Amino acid sequence: MKTDSFLTEYLGNIIPCTFVLKTDEETTTVGKGTPEFTVTLNKPLSKKELLTSTSLALGEAYMHKDLEVDGDLYEVLDKFMGQMGKFTTNKSVLHKLLFTSSSKKNQAKEVTSHYDIGNDFYKLWLDETMSYSCGYFKEASDTLYEAQVNKVHHILDKLQLQEGQTLLDIGCGWGFLLMEAVKKYKVKGVGITLSTEQAKEFEERARKAGMEDSLEVKVMDYRDLEKSGMAFDRAVSVGMIEHVGRDNYQTFMKNVDAVLKPQGLFLLHCITAQKEHPGDPWIRKYIFPGGTVPSLRELVNLLPDYNFYTLDIESLRRHYNRTLLCWRDNFTARREEIMDMMGEEFTRMWELYLDSCAATFHNGIIDLHQILVSKGVNNDLPMRRVV
Repeated sequence: MKTDSFLTEYLGNIIPCTFVLKTDEETTTVGKGTPEFTVTLNKPLSKKELLTSTSLALGEAYMHKDLEVDGDLYEVLDKFMGQMGKFTTNKSVLHKLLFTSSSKKNQAKEVTSHYDIGNDFYKLWLDETMSYSCGYFKEASDTLYEAQVNKVHHILDKLQLQEGQTLLDIGCGWGFLLMEAVKKYKVKGVGITLSTEQAKEFEERARKAGMEDSLEVKVMDYRDLEKSGMAFDRAVSVGMIEHVGRDNYQTFMKNVDAVLKPQGLFLLHCITAQKEHPGDPWIRKYIFPGGTVPSLRELVNLLPDYNFYTLDIESLRRHYNRTLLCWRDNFTARREEIMDMMGEEFTRMWELYLDSCAATFHNGIIDLHQILVSKGVNNDLPMRRVV
């Protein structure tokens, strides 16, 4: 097949460096200067699909092996993911994908589609803590495991826990944060998740650690907190609000407010964007159905409505870039096992997911913020910044 002028112009517009576009019939250099990588098309890219969604068209082509790149996928993506503002997204055509139902039933289905893939899959490439969120690299030499332990204690230090207090983890994952809180501060912890796979693993880990009397995990929607009758001194949510949808941010805050005691502290750790955006079509279709990244300003704007006083906001954007690259390296090291378990298309899909996310963080398309608030004025906290 031959390359056409539309394709070279289209790709040249979103890729700000020189590259080679190769088909079975010809090789074309796009741009001026020395090419930095080669894109090989084993099947033509559809003009209609590209004009509907750049990310869907290119992402699906890569998954299906219709498109391949030479060299390191992250390094290639890093050269142009900063240009995502130039990507085509036809919101009318993609309306059902970009604006999904935020009902409990649908969101439970969306969340479990990602987290219930299987604990055995995640164990292959996450670290021993089974933490599936941004690490905190205090030292350049930190391993992924050390960064995840650092992250948890960075959060717990900010929450200023005291022995005997109660801590709620909204979207608790496999429970590492709560287990560390119990060990260090002797608190009582409750975690909620929509993933039955995570809940089972959490319960098993708590049992092995002898923490059954201090920890409880519930398969529960955050919207049920308000009527739960529970009350906590501290609350935390790590990488969960990205799943609730823009229409539910107020509902989320309302439910946190309902279970947090007066003067209690809440830490929200989440991916953020500079501006409000419905989400990337490829990510929403294949990785996080219904996932929406909030802007920092829309979250901060909601806090006064619930008498939440902002105490601290910290960006960990570059820490997430490095976390994702560590996951990518672990994933690559176990690639053959993952291929046997999940198949080639799934494996290529997840490689693209990890590398593209690392590139978007590196280019500042998305960020990671920790927002610490108190419920009402709390004059008993230290006057200095804790960490």
